[in-house]
Amino acid sequence: MWLILAFLTAFSNSAQDIISKRLSTRVSPYVTAWSASFFSLPFFIFLFMWEHPAVPGPDFWPALLITGILLAVATVFFFKAIEAADLSLSIPILSFTPMLLLLTSPMILGEFPRPLGIVGMVLIVFGCYALFYHPEQENILAPFKRLMKARGSRYMLLVAILYSIGGNIDKIGVRNSSPLLWSVSLNAFVSLLLGMMMLIKVKDAGKQVRMNWPWLVAMGFFLALMMMFQMNALKLTIVPYVIAIKRTSVILTSLWGVWFLKERGGRERILAVALMVAGVFIISFSN
Repeated sequence: MWLILAFLTAFSNSAQDIISKRLSTRVSPYVTAWSASFFSLPFFIFLFMWEHPAVPGPDFWPALLITGILLAVATVFFFKAIEAADLSLSIPILSFTPMLLLLTSPMILGEFPRPLGIVGMVLIVFGCYALFYHPEQENILAPFKRLMKARGSRYMLLVAILYSIGGNIDKIGVRNSSPLLWSVSLNAFVSLLLGMMMLIKVKDAGKQVRMNWPWLVAMGFFLALMMMFQMNALKLTIVPYVIAIKRTSVILTSLWGVWFLKERGGRERILAVALMVAGVFIISFSN
């Protein structure tokens, strides 16, 4: 059952990504970012009504403040990345998050990687290299230079860095509350921050929301669905197993981009993404 729930988590995550890409040509990234958090709240609150209320611990509020700010910034850049680049080039960069967690977790939580985790890191780097490789490249470092020059991929790399920091603080927040209370509180705080950013940056935000509300509500629904499946999967098995399966959403989203959005270089990109996801699996199961 945990395996089914974890794959449903990956599918929901991927569905949210493809809707975001569809909206990117007519909706501001600030509007999309706010909508994902805001429209997920009714679904979370409905679930919250059935949970025994948890009492927040002493580290709950500091963790909420720090993670909320990091997630708000990361969410904006996530949707900017989707707007600026193909899904099959931007989304796979999120595979760097588990690799970066091997660096941030020892500093924040005192959790150190095992040797097998280093093998996973190497696979992710090789996958990224293959993703940006061109036969006519001028030197061995050209794919990494191409990664840093591509605006969408550069934005997504920043998102991966912010996720790797926020993911550790998420764990502190959950320990000081409950998974559902943390999800509701975090999404409410993030939607407040993103709402203020949206009103400052976008003049016709209300019009964009009114014209695209069915798709924006769908994004919120899939975000809530993703977190619901993930939380229930975590009750049945250990965290690394769930996260490893969840990251298969990177392959799903890349496939949707190639099949439905007609992005070029499909076969080569999927193979590179598969290599990166293999690295994620090794890192996750090594812990």
